[in-house]
Amino acid sequence: MQRTPHHRSGSRRGLAAAVAAGALTASLLGGNAASARTDPGAPESMATTLSLPSPPGGANVKVLVFHASATEESPTVDAGIAAIEKIGLSGPEAGRFRTVASDDPAVFTNGKQLGKYNAVVFLTGGGDVLDPEQEAGLEAYMEAGGGFLGIHDAARTEPYSDWFTGLVGARPAAGSPTSVQRATVEIGDRQHPATKNLPLEWKRPDKWLNWKDNPSGDVHTVARVREITYKPGTSANGWDHPVSWCRDYDGGRSFYTAMGGTVDSFAEADFRDHLRGALDWTTRISQADCKATITSNYTAEKVTQPNQPGKNDQIGEPHGLVTAPDGRVLYIGRGGADSSVPVVTDWTDPNVGKGLGQIHVYDPKTKKVTLAGELTIFGNKGGGDELVKVEEGLLGIELDPDFEKNGWVYLHYTPHDKLDRDKQMAVRQVSRFTLDLATNKLDLSSEKVLLKWPVQVHSCCHAGGGMAWDSKGNLYIATGDNNSSGFSDGYSGNNPQPNYKGVSFADARRTAGNTNNLNGKILRIHPEDDGTYTLPAGNLFTGKEPDEGGGKTRGEIYVMGVRNPARISIDKSTDTLYAGWVGPDAGAPSTTWGPAKYDTFAAITQAGNHGWPYCMGNKQPYRDRNLPDPGKPLGWYDCDHPKNESPNNDGLVKLPPITSNTIWYSPQGGGVDYPRDENGIPSYKVEDQKELLPWLKGGGQATMNGPVYRYDAASTSADKWPSYWDGKWFVGDFYDDTQPRHAVLTDPKTVGKGGLPTHAESLKKIIPVGADGIRNLMDWKFAPDGSLYVLDYGRGFFTSDSKSALWRVTYKGGAATPAAKDLARKAAVQ
Repeated sequence: MQRTPHHRSGSRRGLAAAVAAGALTASLLGGNAASARTDPGAPESMATTLSLPSPPGGANVKVLVFHASATEESPTVDAGIAAIEKIGLSGPEAGRFRTVASDDPAVFTNGKQLGKYNAVVFLTGGGDVLDPEQEAGLEAYMEAGGGFLGIHDAARTEPYSDWFTGLVGARPAAGSPTSVQRATVEIGDRQHPATKNLPLEWKRPDKWLNWKDNPSGDVHTVARVREITYKPGTSANGWDHPVSWCRDYDGGRSFYTAMGGTVDSFAEADFRDHLRGALDWTTRISQADCKATITSNYTAEKVTQPNQPGKNDQIGEPHGLVTAPDGRVLYIGRGGADSSVPVVTDWTDPNVGKGLGQIHVYDPKTKKVTLAGELTIFGNKGGGDELVKVEEGLLGIELDPDFEKNGWVYLHYTPHDKLDRDKQMAVRQVSRFTLDLATNKLDLSSEKVLLKWPVQVHSCCHAGGGMAWDSKGNLYIATGDNNSSGFSDGYSGNNPQPNYKGVSFADARRTAGNTNNLNGKILRIHPEDDGTYTLPAGNLFTGKEPDEGGGKTRGEIYVMGVRNPARISIDKSTDTLYAGWVGPDAGAPSTTWGPAKYDTFAAITQAGNHGWPYCMGNKQPYRDRNLPDPGKPLGWYDCDHPKNESPNNDGLVKLPPITSNTIWYSPQGGGVDYPRDENGIPSYKVEDQKELLPWLKGGGQATMNGPVYRYDAASTSADKWPSYWDGKWFVGDFYDDTQPRHAVLTDPKTVGKGGLPTHAESLKKIIPVGADGIRNLMDWKFAPDGSLYVLDYGRGFFTSDSKSALWRVTYKGGAATPAAKDLARKAAVQ
């Protein structure tokens, strides 16, 4: 290693004679000339022209470590230089480089010298270390295609320069903690060479900087520090606290890490690996995508038009979508009519709740929408309280795995002609229809009913409806429990007393918590070509269990204890089931009855009991209640040995143990947890709570589970989302305020076992929120071309309106950088 000491004189605000004369021209190494402005506000006569190779450096990779400081040199400098030198001299031959260290800023006005470096590392202290022409030289270097790596205090360098602020990405905030603290770093980018080999959750000590302005969305963040694991100071950034990021900047590549604030950091094997990967990219040894989370690279646009007056020619009351292999999008309307059409709520009227569940087809090739068909459904009763409104209707849609050959469409709906108005009971069913692939018209006479079951419709809501296929041809069907929690003050929904003509409508132990009932479940069946189904092995029950006398289980049940799984998805790469369901209505926890409403997401790898109405979140129990006085609290439910002792239960009393869920949130926050007593009962005191998932919060809540993205490298689509998102699970909420609209990472070692996500990042700028954005997210699916389709419900309940729309979100960020032709060593393309 070569290290050149230098003691600066002069001031950044003093102009060099060459600049005063108008320009600086350095001797050439060859290649294209690059020029830069000295300051954003400087006059054109102060432009600097510096001739540099384009891109700088070559196959004999060389790195400049620049360590000037306007104050006393940091004690980390020697350790940093030594670490970078060791990185360059070790590892595979193709990744090695030479290191030169200097604090002489004159290098930035010497084109012959500067042009030899593939990347420049700023291991600088704070303050002005470059005068105007030197900064202009650095700018010219970047414009020529150079690489920059800033470490820790580099973010304090050149504080008066807007251009340098853009180069490093953010500036430290006053109030950043000054002590060394151990914290957890979340690694969100599992592909960038700087992070792909690091732990998902990287626990390490450092000095942690806060930011005046959060750069997420303007830069590509590869790692975040988890603030709940240390004391972040008075200027804390919150859950989204970037700590390392990158972006293509001014023609070159910029990587910054706020880590490296201690001497010991540079002795860490993982931190050196982090720096090695950053240098691989900035020196052009390897490629990386530093565009994938930059908001401006995404475009969201409506693909449907407002309906013609009095017609639902474009869209019904949005309730679900599915994408076909050829790119067509089929989406359904639950059954709410145009707001100008009166609804019938009188149970003595034969037309009570009668509506039309509509199926539309959008063809991206023609950009045309076709109304494929309409089913006469029960579910058009408008709004009102839970004993007036209903959420039945056309609830779910899926396409057969051989859809391109057979045109089979599966619909989950509540037919009006099977309504029992006297008992206020209905039938929910899953039927198969055939779509004419040439005309996009549904043949209603082709219906084959696969599965049907009774539902009480005296009370509302939470009908469920989602469907999904696994790789083995099994169809998963999500059913809601359709019980009111209003008779239990919004807590467990376990009041056995309210009933209509003998059928309980406020006791979810009759439905979701019942092993002999198909409501409040995720069912798994294997549809056969003749319109029947068989039961795959591995469901929660076989239906033939002899327990407690036999006849008390249903073999279709894969998951029990879910309240309203409106949206489910299957990652066909792993066959993991992803589901989200709405919780009850209590706005705050109760030391008497249990947790507040939790909306829930779960990654599910095997059949199980997910808790409702006994336990929620990470096995947080409710209080039992029963006759003769349901207002009197009994014992707490035992989440490991739950029992269904409701008088409305016709299934097993002894239930499967309850599995902790992956994500839960309430008005109090995300992943709320409490200290527990000697019996394992949480305190349920707000002042005791801890937020395990501070990136989300509720209020008005309605989970909308999304897909796991899988990148198709063979696809030539110009609109596909980049590979960065591969394997990330999209979780959202109907509402767009503090509720989730995030992509999360889970740990394969703990997924399906109640393990928390290891990382989350907001999608609210990419899938835009707000009055003119996608405000009420109803469903979202990736198409085969890698673009994302999103249904916006609209702004009025139980109807479609002018804001109801199908949207498409596409990516235009381009390929990884540097281009293959610019790699320093062509064989190292990744």
